[in-house]
Amino acid sequence: MQRPYSPTIRRRRLGFELRRLRDERGFTLDEASKRSGVPRATIGKIETAEAKRTRSRDLDALADLYEVDQETRAALHRLSRESKEKGWWSRYKDVFSERALPDFEAEASALRTYEAQVVPGLFQTPDYAVEVFKGGRAVDDPSITRKVEARLARQQILSRVKAPHVTAVVDEGALRRIVGTPSVMVEQLEHLEHLAVRHNIDIQVLAFASGAHLGMAGSFTIMEFPDPRDSPIVYVGTPSDDLYLEQPSDIERYNLTFSNVQGAALSVTASVQFIADLRASMENE
Repeated sequence: MQRPYSPTIRRRRLGFELRRLRDERGFTLDEASKRSGVPRATIGKIETAEAKRTRSRDLDALADLYEVDQETRAALHRLSRESKEKGWWSRYKDVFSERALPDFEAEASALRTYEAQVVPGLFQTPDYAVEVFKGGRAVDDPSITRKVEARLARQQILSRVKAPHVTAVVDEGALRRIVGTPSVMVEQLEHLEHLAVRHNIDIQVLAFASGAHLGMAGSFTIMEFPDPRDSPIVYVGTPSDDLYLEQPSDIERYNLTFSNVQGAALSVTASVQFIADLRASMENE
């Protein structure tokens, strides 16, 4: 199975490489623009990954200015082409925003997530996901089917070759909350038990007894990438917007928060037993 790639990450890489080449040659943006004939604003947008497309002639002009070899030139053009291609999530434009979470998940080598209210999306069963999107509403939203399809499609990264390692800390409240019906929850908890035996998935339960912790502000996900030149990204979902944080100070703060909640959570082994016991108690009710 061919590994999917993210247009957003490819744009970041292209921008990184062009900015590095410009810095190595000692050119300012104004100098690079004047010498290459490429507008300053265009160079700036390419370097910051804001440009949705990069014209071949602009890329060649910059490659000429930076005096790159043919191998590097070809690699830059390949990055540019790939940044315009779409992965599986392009079929769900009505569900995902432009800078969608799946873009980054598809490229990540490791995901660390803390969930306070619900089972993480990558671990949700279809019936559980339906109830999450319904949110207790009596009337079905016609878009729910598409949303569930998209969520299940996201989960394919867990089974691919070189799947990312996922470490999930899930609050006890998310496991005890009856989303839908008890049978839906029993199926969901059983699914978590099955996932927990995979080599690339660690699930830890943050029990009520743990008390206060640094994650009480809400859920988040830290994504890390295989190439060290791609800095980690923190995803924070809010009712009004999806936030993608890349500043070193933000990464440091969320790394600290995750270390705190992970340290306060039950061990992986104890968590699996906790989930099994909770499932058994729901089955007997």
